[in-house]
Amino acid sequence: MNTATNRQYGEVRIANGAFDDVLARLTSALQEEGFGVLCQIDIQAKLKEKLGVEFPNYVILGVCNPSLGYEALQQDMNLGLLLPCNAVVFEQEGRVRAGVVDAETMLSVAGYPALEPVARKVNEKLRRALDRAIGSE
Repeated sequence: MNTATNRQYGEVRIANGAFDDVLARLTSALQEEGFGVLCQIDIQAKLKEKLGVEFPNYVILGVCNPSLGYEALQQDMNLGLLLPCNAVVFEQEGRVRAGVVDAETMLSVAGYPALEPVARKVNEKLRRALDRAIGSE
């Protein structure tokens, strides 16, 4: 069963499978939706290295769909401050979870109603990738 955690800024779901497996499935599903992975941040490793603390597996993927990013940047060059979109895979309470940002909420801070269609397209693609990798709720 996929229990979703919906917040104003994104959607996180419980995933079946091992952490590395879920990370690979989400990465692949995002690529199928036209997103490139620009960066992969291993929070567990960084916290161990910088603070010497133990932390569960936690990876942030910085992803971008070039055509939609280009469309948004043509409307406002400052939007680079809100890019790339983030996806996460992490372990919590013995379960692997995966999630994606809500692009509509994120881009709403720009205050440009003209960006809403782009943000909706991004959200559709991100949710399809999450559905493909994890399954729907």
